[in-house]
Amino acid sequence: MHTTTIRPENDEYALGRTPAEHERLRAQARVWAAAAGRLLDQVGLAPGASCLDAGCGPGETMRLMAQRVGPAGQVLGIDLDAPLGAAALASLHQAGHRQCRFTAHDITTAGPVPGGPFDLVYARLLLFHLPQRAAVLARLWEAVAPGGHLVVQDYDLRGASVLPALGSADEMLRVIIAAFTAVGCDVHAGARLPQLFAQAGVGQPDGTDVAGRLEPLATGRAILERTFASLLAPALARGVTTAAAAAAAQAALDRDCAEFPDRPLLWPLLIGAWKRKGQQ
Repeated sequence: MHTTTIRPENDEYALGRTPAEHERLRAQARVWAAAAGRLLDQVGLAPGASCLDAGCGPGETMRLMAQRVGPAGQVLGIDLDAPLGAAALASLHQAGHRQCRFTAHDITTAGPVPGGPFDLVYARLLLFHLPQRAAVLARLWEAVAPGGHLVVQDYDLRGASVLPALGSADEMLRVIIAAFTAVGCDVHAGARLPQLFAQAGVGQPDGTDVAGRLEPLATGRAILERTFASLLAPALARGVTTAAAAAAAQAALDRDCAEFPDRPLLWPLLIGAWKRKGQQ
């Protein structure tokens, strides 16, 4: 049975707020846990620090932060999706991370981020979805305490592919990229991070990082199918594809996965950038 949830007012998230999308987010977060942890360690996140996870989603990066800051630290997650944030917080508390809190908050609204300043402000796959990217990034930078760090990770979809190419995967990727673009997302947000840092008044990043994932089509098909399914409604509404074409693409992918299960699928690149705020 397909279950829907009510979308919050001013919600600009293209992929919806369904239980299936929440599970897709959890699976995606687990894939990128090592890449996120590497950047938290790169900036020296230490016991006792205060952290903000902006657009925290299912809370998996909050878990990584809590493990590093310990019980003396603080971890606040903010997200527009209140039910997902509440579920994330319950899971974190059940795991013993009582230093974690969640606040439903629209980061695109004017005014300071609640709870700041923080030793670490982190955002992953947030700017990708927002037309107000530079303004949001400036707001996040304002929430960084002197001596603290801003860390951002975001996708660049250009590299996503199957090699040798398959028509089914190419069509699904075409629809995914076109649908994201049609609703105002920046499918190259990760590669634009240095430009966005400059536009937001942050300055050039102190460092950058590029993470990738390569896996057989037999398992990698999940990212294609789940993202395709979550984007299908806006894709149909904006004429990116038709119901018949979408069904044909899914059937073709089923055939290709049966015939070429070991063909490598490259995920989108996850690109990170970080900046330390000087002492004032």
